[in-house]
Formats: sequence, structure tokens, C-alpha cells
Amino acid sequence: MKIKINAVHFKTDKKLEEFIHEKIEKLSNLYDGVVESEVSLKLENSEKEDNKVAEIRLAIRGNDLYAKKQSKTFEESIDSSVEALRKQLVKHKEKVKGI
Repeated sequence: MKIKINAVHFKTDKKLEEFIHEKIEKLSNLYDGVVESEVSLKLENSEKEDNKVAEIRLAIRGNDLYAKKQSKTFEESIDSSVEALRKQLVKHKEKVKGI
């Protein structure tokens, strides 16, 4: 599966990229219809601590699944986005199987 990482106005380090790949691979293991994923990382221009935003779009056969989360670290944002996408994938699998 192809994973595109787009960091807006900053450069990601290798550790964060590996973390993203590991999390997204778990999603693709959950459902084999995942074609590609696109991850966008942004820093919100605000006074608050939770200014790290992660947006993940999963391209699956027939649809796209999307999650956007904001928190104090990119890892937390990615974790919560992946969890939201996992729930969406489970629902999608049930719908496809006709359960």
C-alpha cells in the first residue's frame, strides 16, 4: 500500500514517519481493500497547546475514509485518527459483508 506523508511548513523526522507507517500498516492489515493513504500534518496557528493536527485519508475500493484529529503531539493526533479510521473500516467491512 502506498502511504503519502505531507507536512505543511515543516519537515518530519524519520522517527515520526516510521510511527505513521507502522500505524497505517495496521489499518491495511485489518482490511485488504485499502489502496493508499494520505497523511497531512499541520501546525495550527493558535495559543493553545493542542495545535498539532493530523488528517488521514484512506482510499479503499469504492470509497474514501477520512479522519482529522488535533492534540498536543503529532503522535497523539495520529493515534486518535487511526482509531477513528479503524472504527470506520470495521463498519465498512460489516456493510460489505452484509452483516
